[in-house]
Amino acid sequence: MVILDRYLGKIILQYTLISMGVLLALFTFVNFLDQLGSIGKGNYGIVQAIEYVILTIPRLLYELFPMAALLGTIIGLSLLANDSELIVMRASGVSMVQITAAALKMGGMFVIFAIIVGEVVSPLTETKAQRGRAEAMQQNIQQQTNFGLWMRDVQTYVNVGEVLPDLTLLRVKVFEFDDEKHLRSMVTADDGIFRDGFWLVNNVKQTLIDPGGKTETLHTPSAQWQSRVTPQILSVFLIKPDQLSFWQLSRYIKHLAANQQKTDPFELAFWGKLMLPLSTAVMVVLAIPFVFTNIRSGGLGRSLFIGIMLGLGFYAANKGFGYVVLANGLSPFLGATLPVICFLFLALVMMRRIE
Repeated sequence: MVILDRYLGKIILQYTLISMGVLLALFTFVNFLDQLGSIGKGNYGIVQAIEYVILTIPRLLYELFPMAALLGTIIGLSLLANDSELIVMRASGVSMVQITAAALKMGGMFVIFAIIVGEVVSPLTETKAQRGRAEAMQQNIQQQTNFGLWMRDVQTYVNVGEVLPDLTLLRVKVFEFDDEKHLRSMVTADDGIFRDGFWLVNNVKQTLIDPGGKTETLHTPSAQWQSRVTPQILSVFLIKPDQLSFWQLSRYIKHLAANQQKTDPFELAFWGKLMLPLSTAVMVVLAIPFVFTNIRSGGLGRSLFIGIMLGLGFYAANKGFGYVVLANGLSPFLGATLPVICFLFLALVMMRRIE
């Protein structure tokens, strides 16, 4: 079985990588075409568009993994079927369970790699992509370092430690300078939220500096902060819920729940993250009975076409059903799991037909 595992794993890995390369090229090209409409706004040019597209590749890689696993397994096993190798394996006593287990071992490696990309790489690159794009198109915002978000509002410089997806600001620091660029005041606040045209900041500490250098420190539980830095400006620096890491989603859902706010979009993304390993495994399992069913009924072209349709169907169902669930107030858990369960049921039915 060790030899069989290695042989099948090598074939599946090879064609999954090829499938992923083709899918990435296609979706990246579409993404680039979508950015052409924004070229010319501010300093957003062709170089910035290319940089943005490159930085979004990890997100596409993560989203396309189940489809690539399905296509790679179908192509690899279909080539073995065309050479009668699968028939020989079955005739020599290798069961469907053993073939499935061998494929799933490679699928497990796919899952580990996808989790690393989705939890570590993609949130970082996606944030950088969105911020770089916004910086080029919104000239009144400048982010100079990786230490939080830096913005300029006339003579005032603002540093925000973290911007939550509902545009709540955490660890706010405001530095105000005079016309001669001398620091005149510094304000720190634990958090802030936009209400009725101004920011309401909490646990405020204000340090005033007069021209002679003397300082005075004031404390107040809350205060109003008027600024041209609005939620509309800040929103361009945020990434979508399904592009956040598992831990970011978990933390933010707790924050929303504690403040009695709506959590459905983030719960849907949270459960989607948890379902990724099962989604990839289901695609691998689905490919195996699909190939055996089509050994005598068609060649590689037919198998590949149906595989692409299945992969696109799963991708669309995963995305589309989530929107249906959110629009109708259904359980986010149902939205994330039902498409996977349906395709798993299809795989099991097909598996029983060829046992």
